[in-house]
Amino acid sequence: MAASDQSHGLWVVALSFLLAFVLSVISLPDFFPAAFSYARPEWVAMVLIYWVIATPHRIGITVAWSCGLVVDLLRGSLLGQHGLALIVVAYIASSLYQRMRMFPTWQQGAIVFAIVGLSQLIIYWIDNISGIDNWSLLYLLPSVVSALLWPSVYASLRAARRRFNVS
Repeated sequence: MAASDQSHGLWVVALSFLLAFVLSVISLPDFFPAAFSYARPEWVAMVLIYWVIATPHRIGITVAWSCGLVVDLLRGSLLGQHGLALIVVAYIASSLYQRMRMFPTWQQGAIVFAIVGLSQLIIYWIDNISGIDNWSLLYLLPSVVSALLWPSVYASLRAARRRFNVS
């Protein structure tokens, strides 16, 4: 197998993560109430979950840690906080990837709700230890929004993977 065959489609994966980074830090327009900032889905976690279940031999813990460090730098949070959370996301997704492939997207959305909710709890736990945040039930809202958006994210990334023959 040639080297160009092995890297075929890697740019699609990188581009999807780049888009997820941009969507995770883009600011909302001024006419949105401040409470909508709590409803921002976890784009990086959803893209990571998709690529882990689609290509478990290529995307895993190392990519999750790297993406987490990038998210920490972009959001200005404690270095390693999102890295730890995304490692847990990648580990759970990689241990469930064979089952998740068989489920319909609405059942996958329920699993995404649980995985992203656990990620949010890890981030809250680290924030609480460092004395940054106070608990609010709105803290778990990104997991609900991510679960609701999962079918469209899954369909979009699957179409891109098939179109550009990412393996």
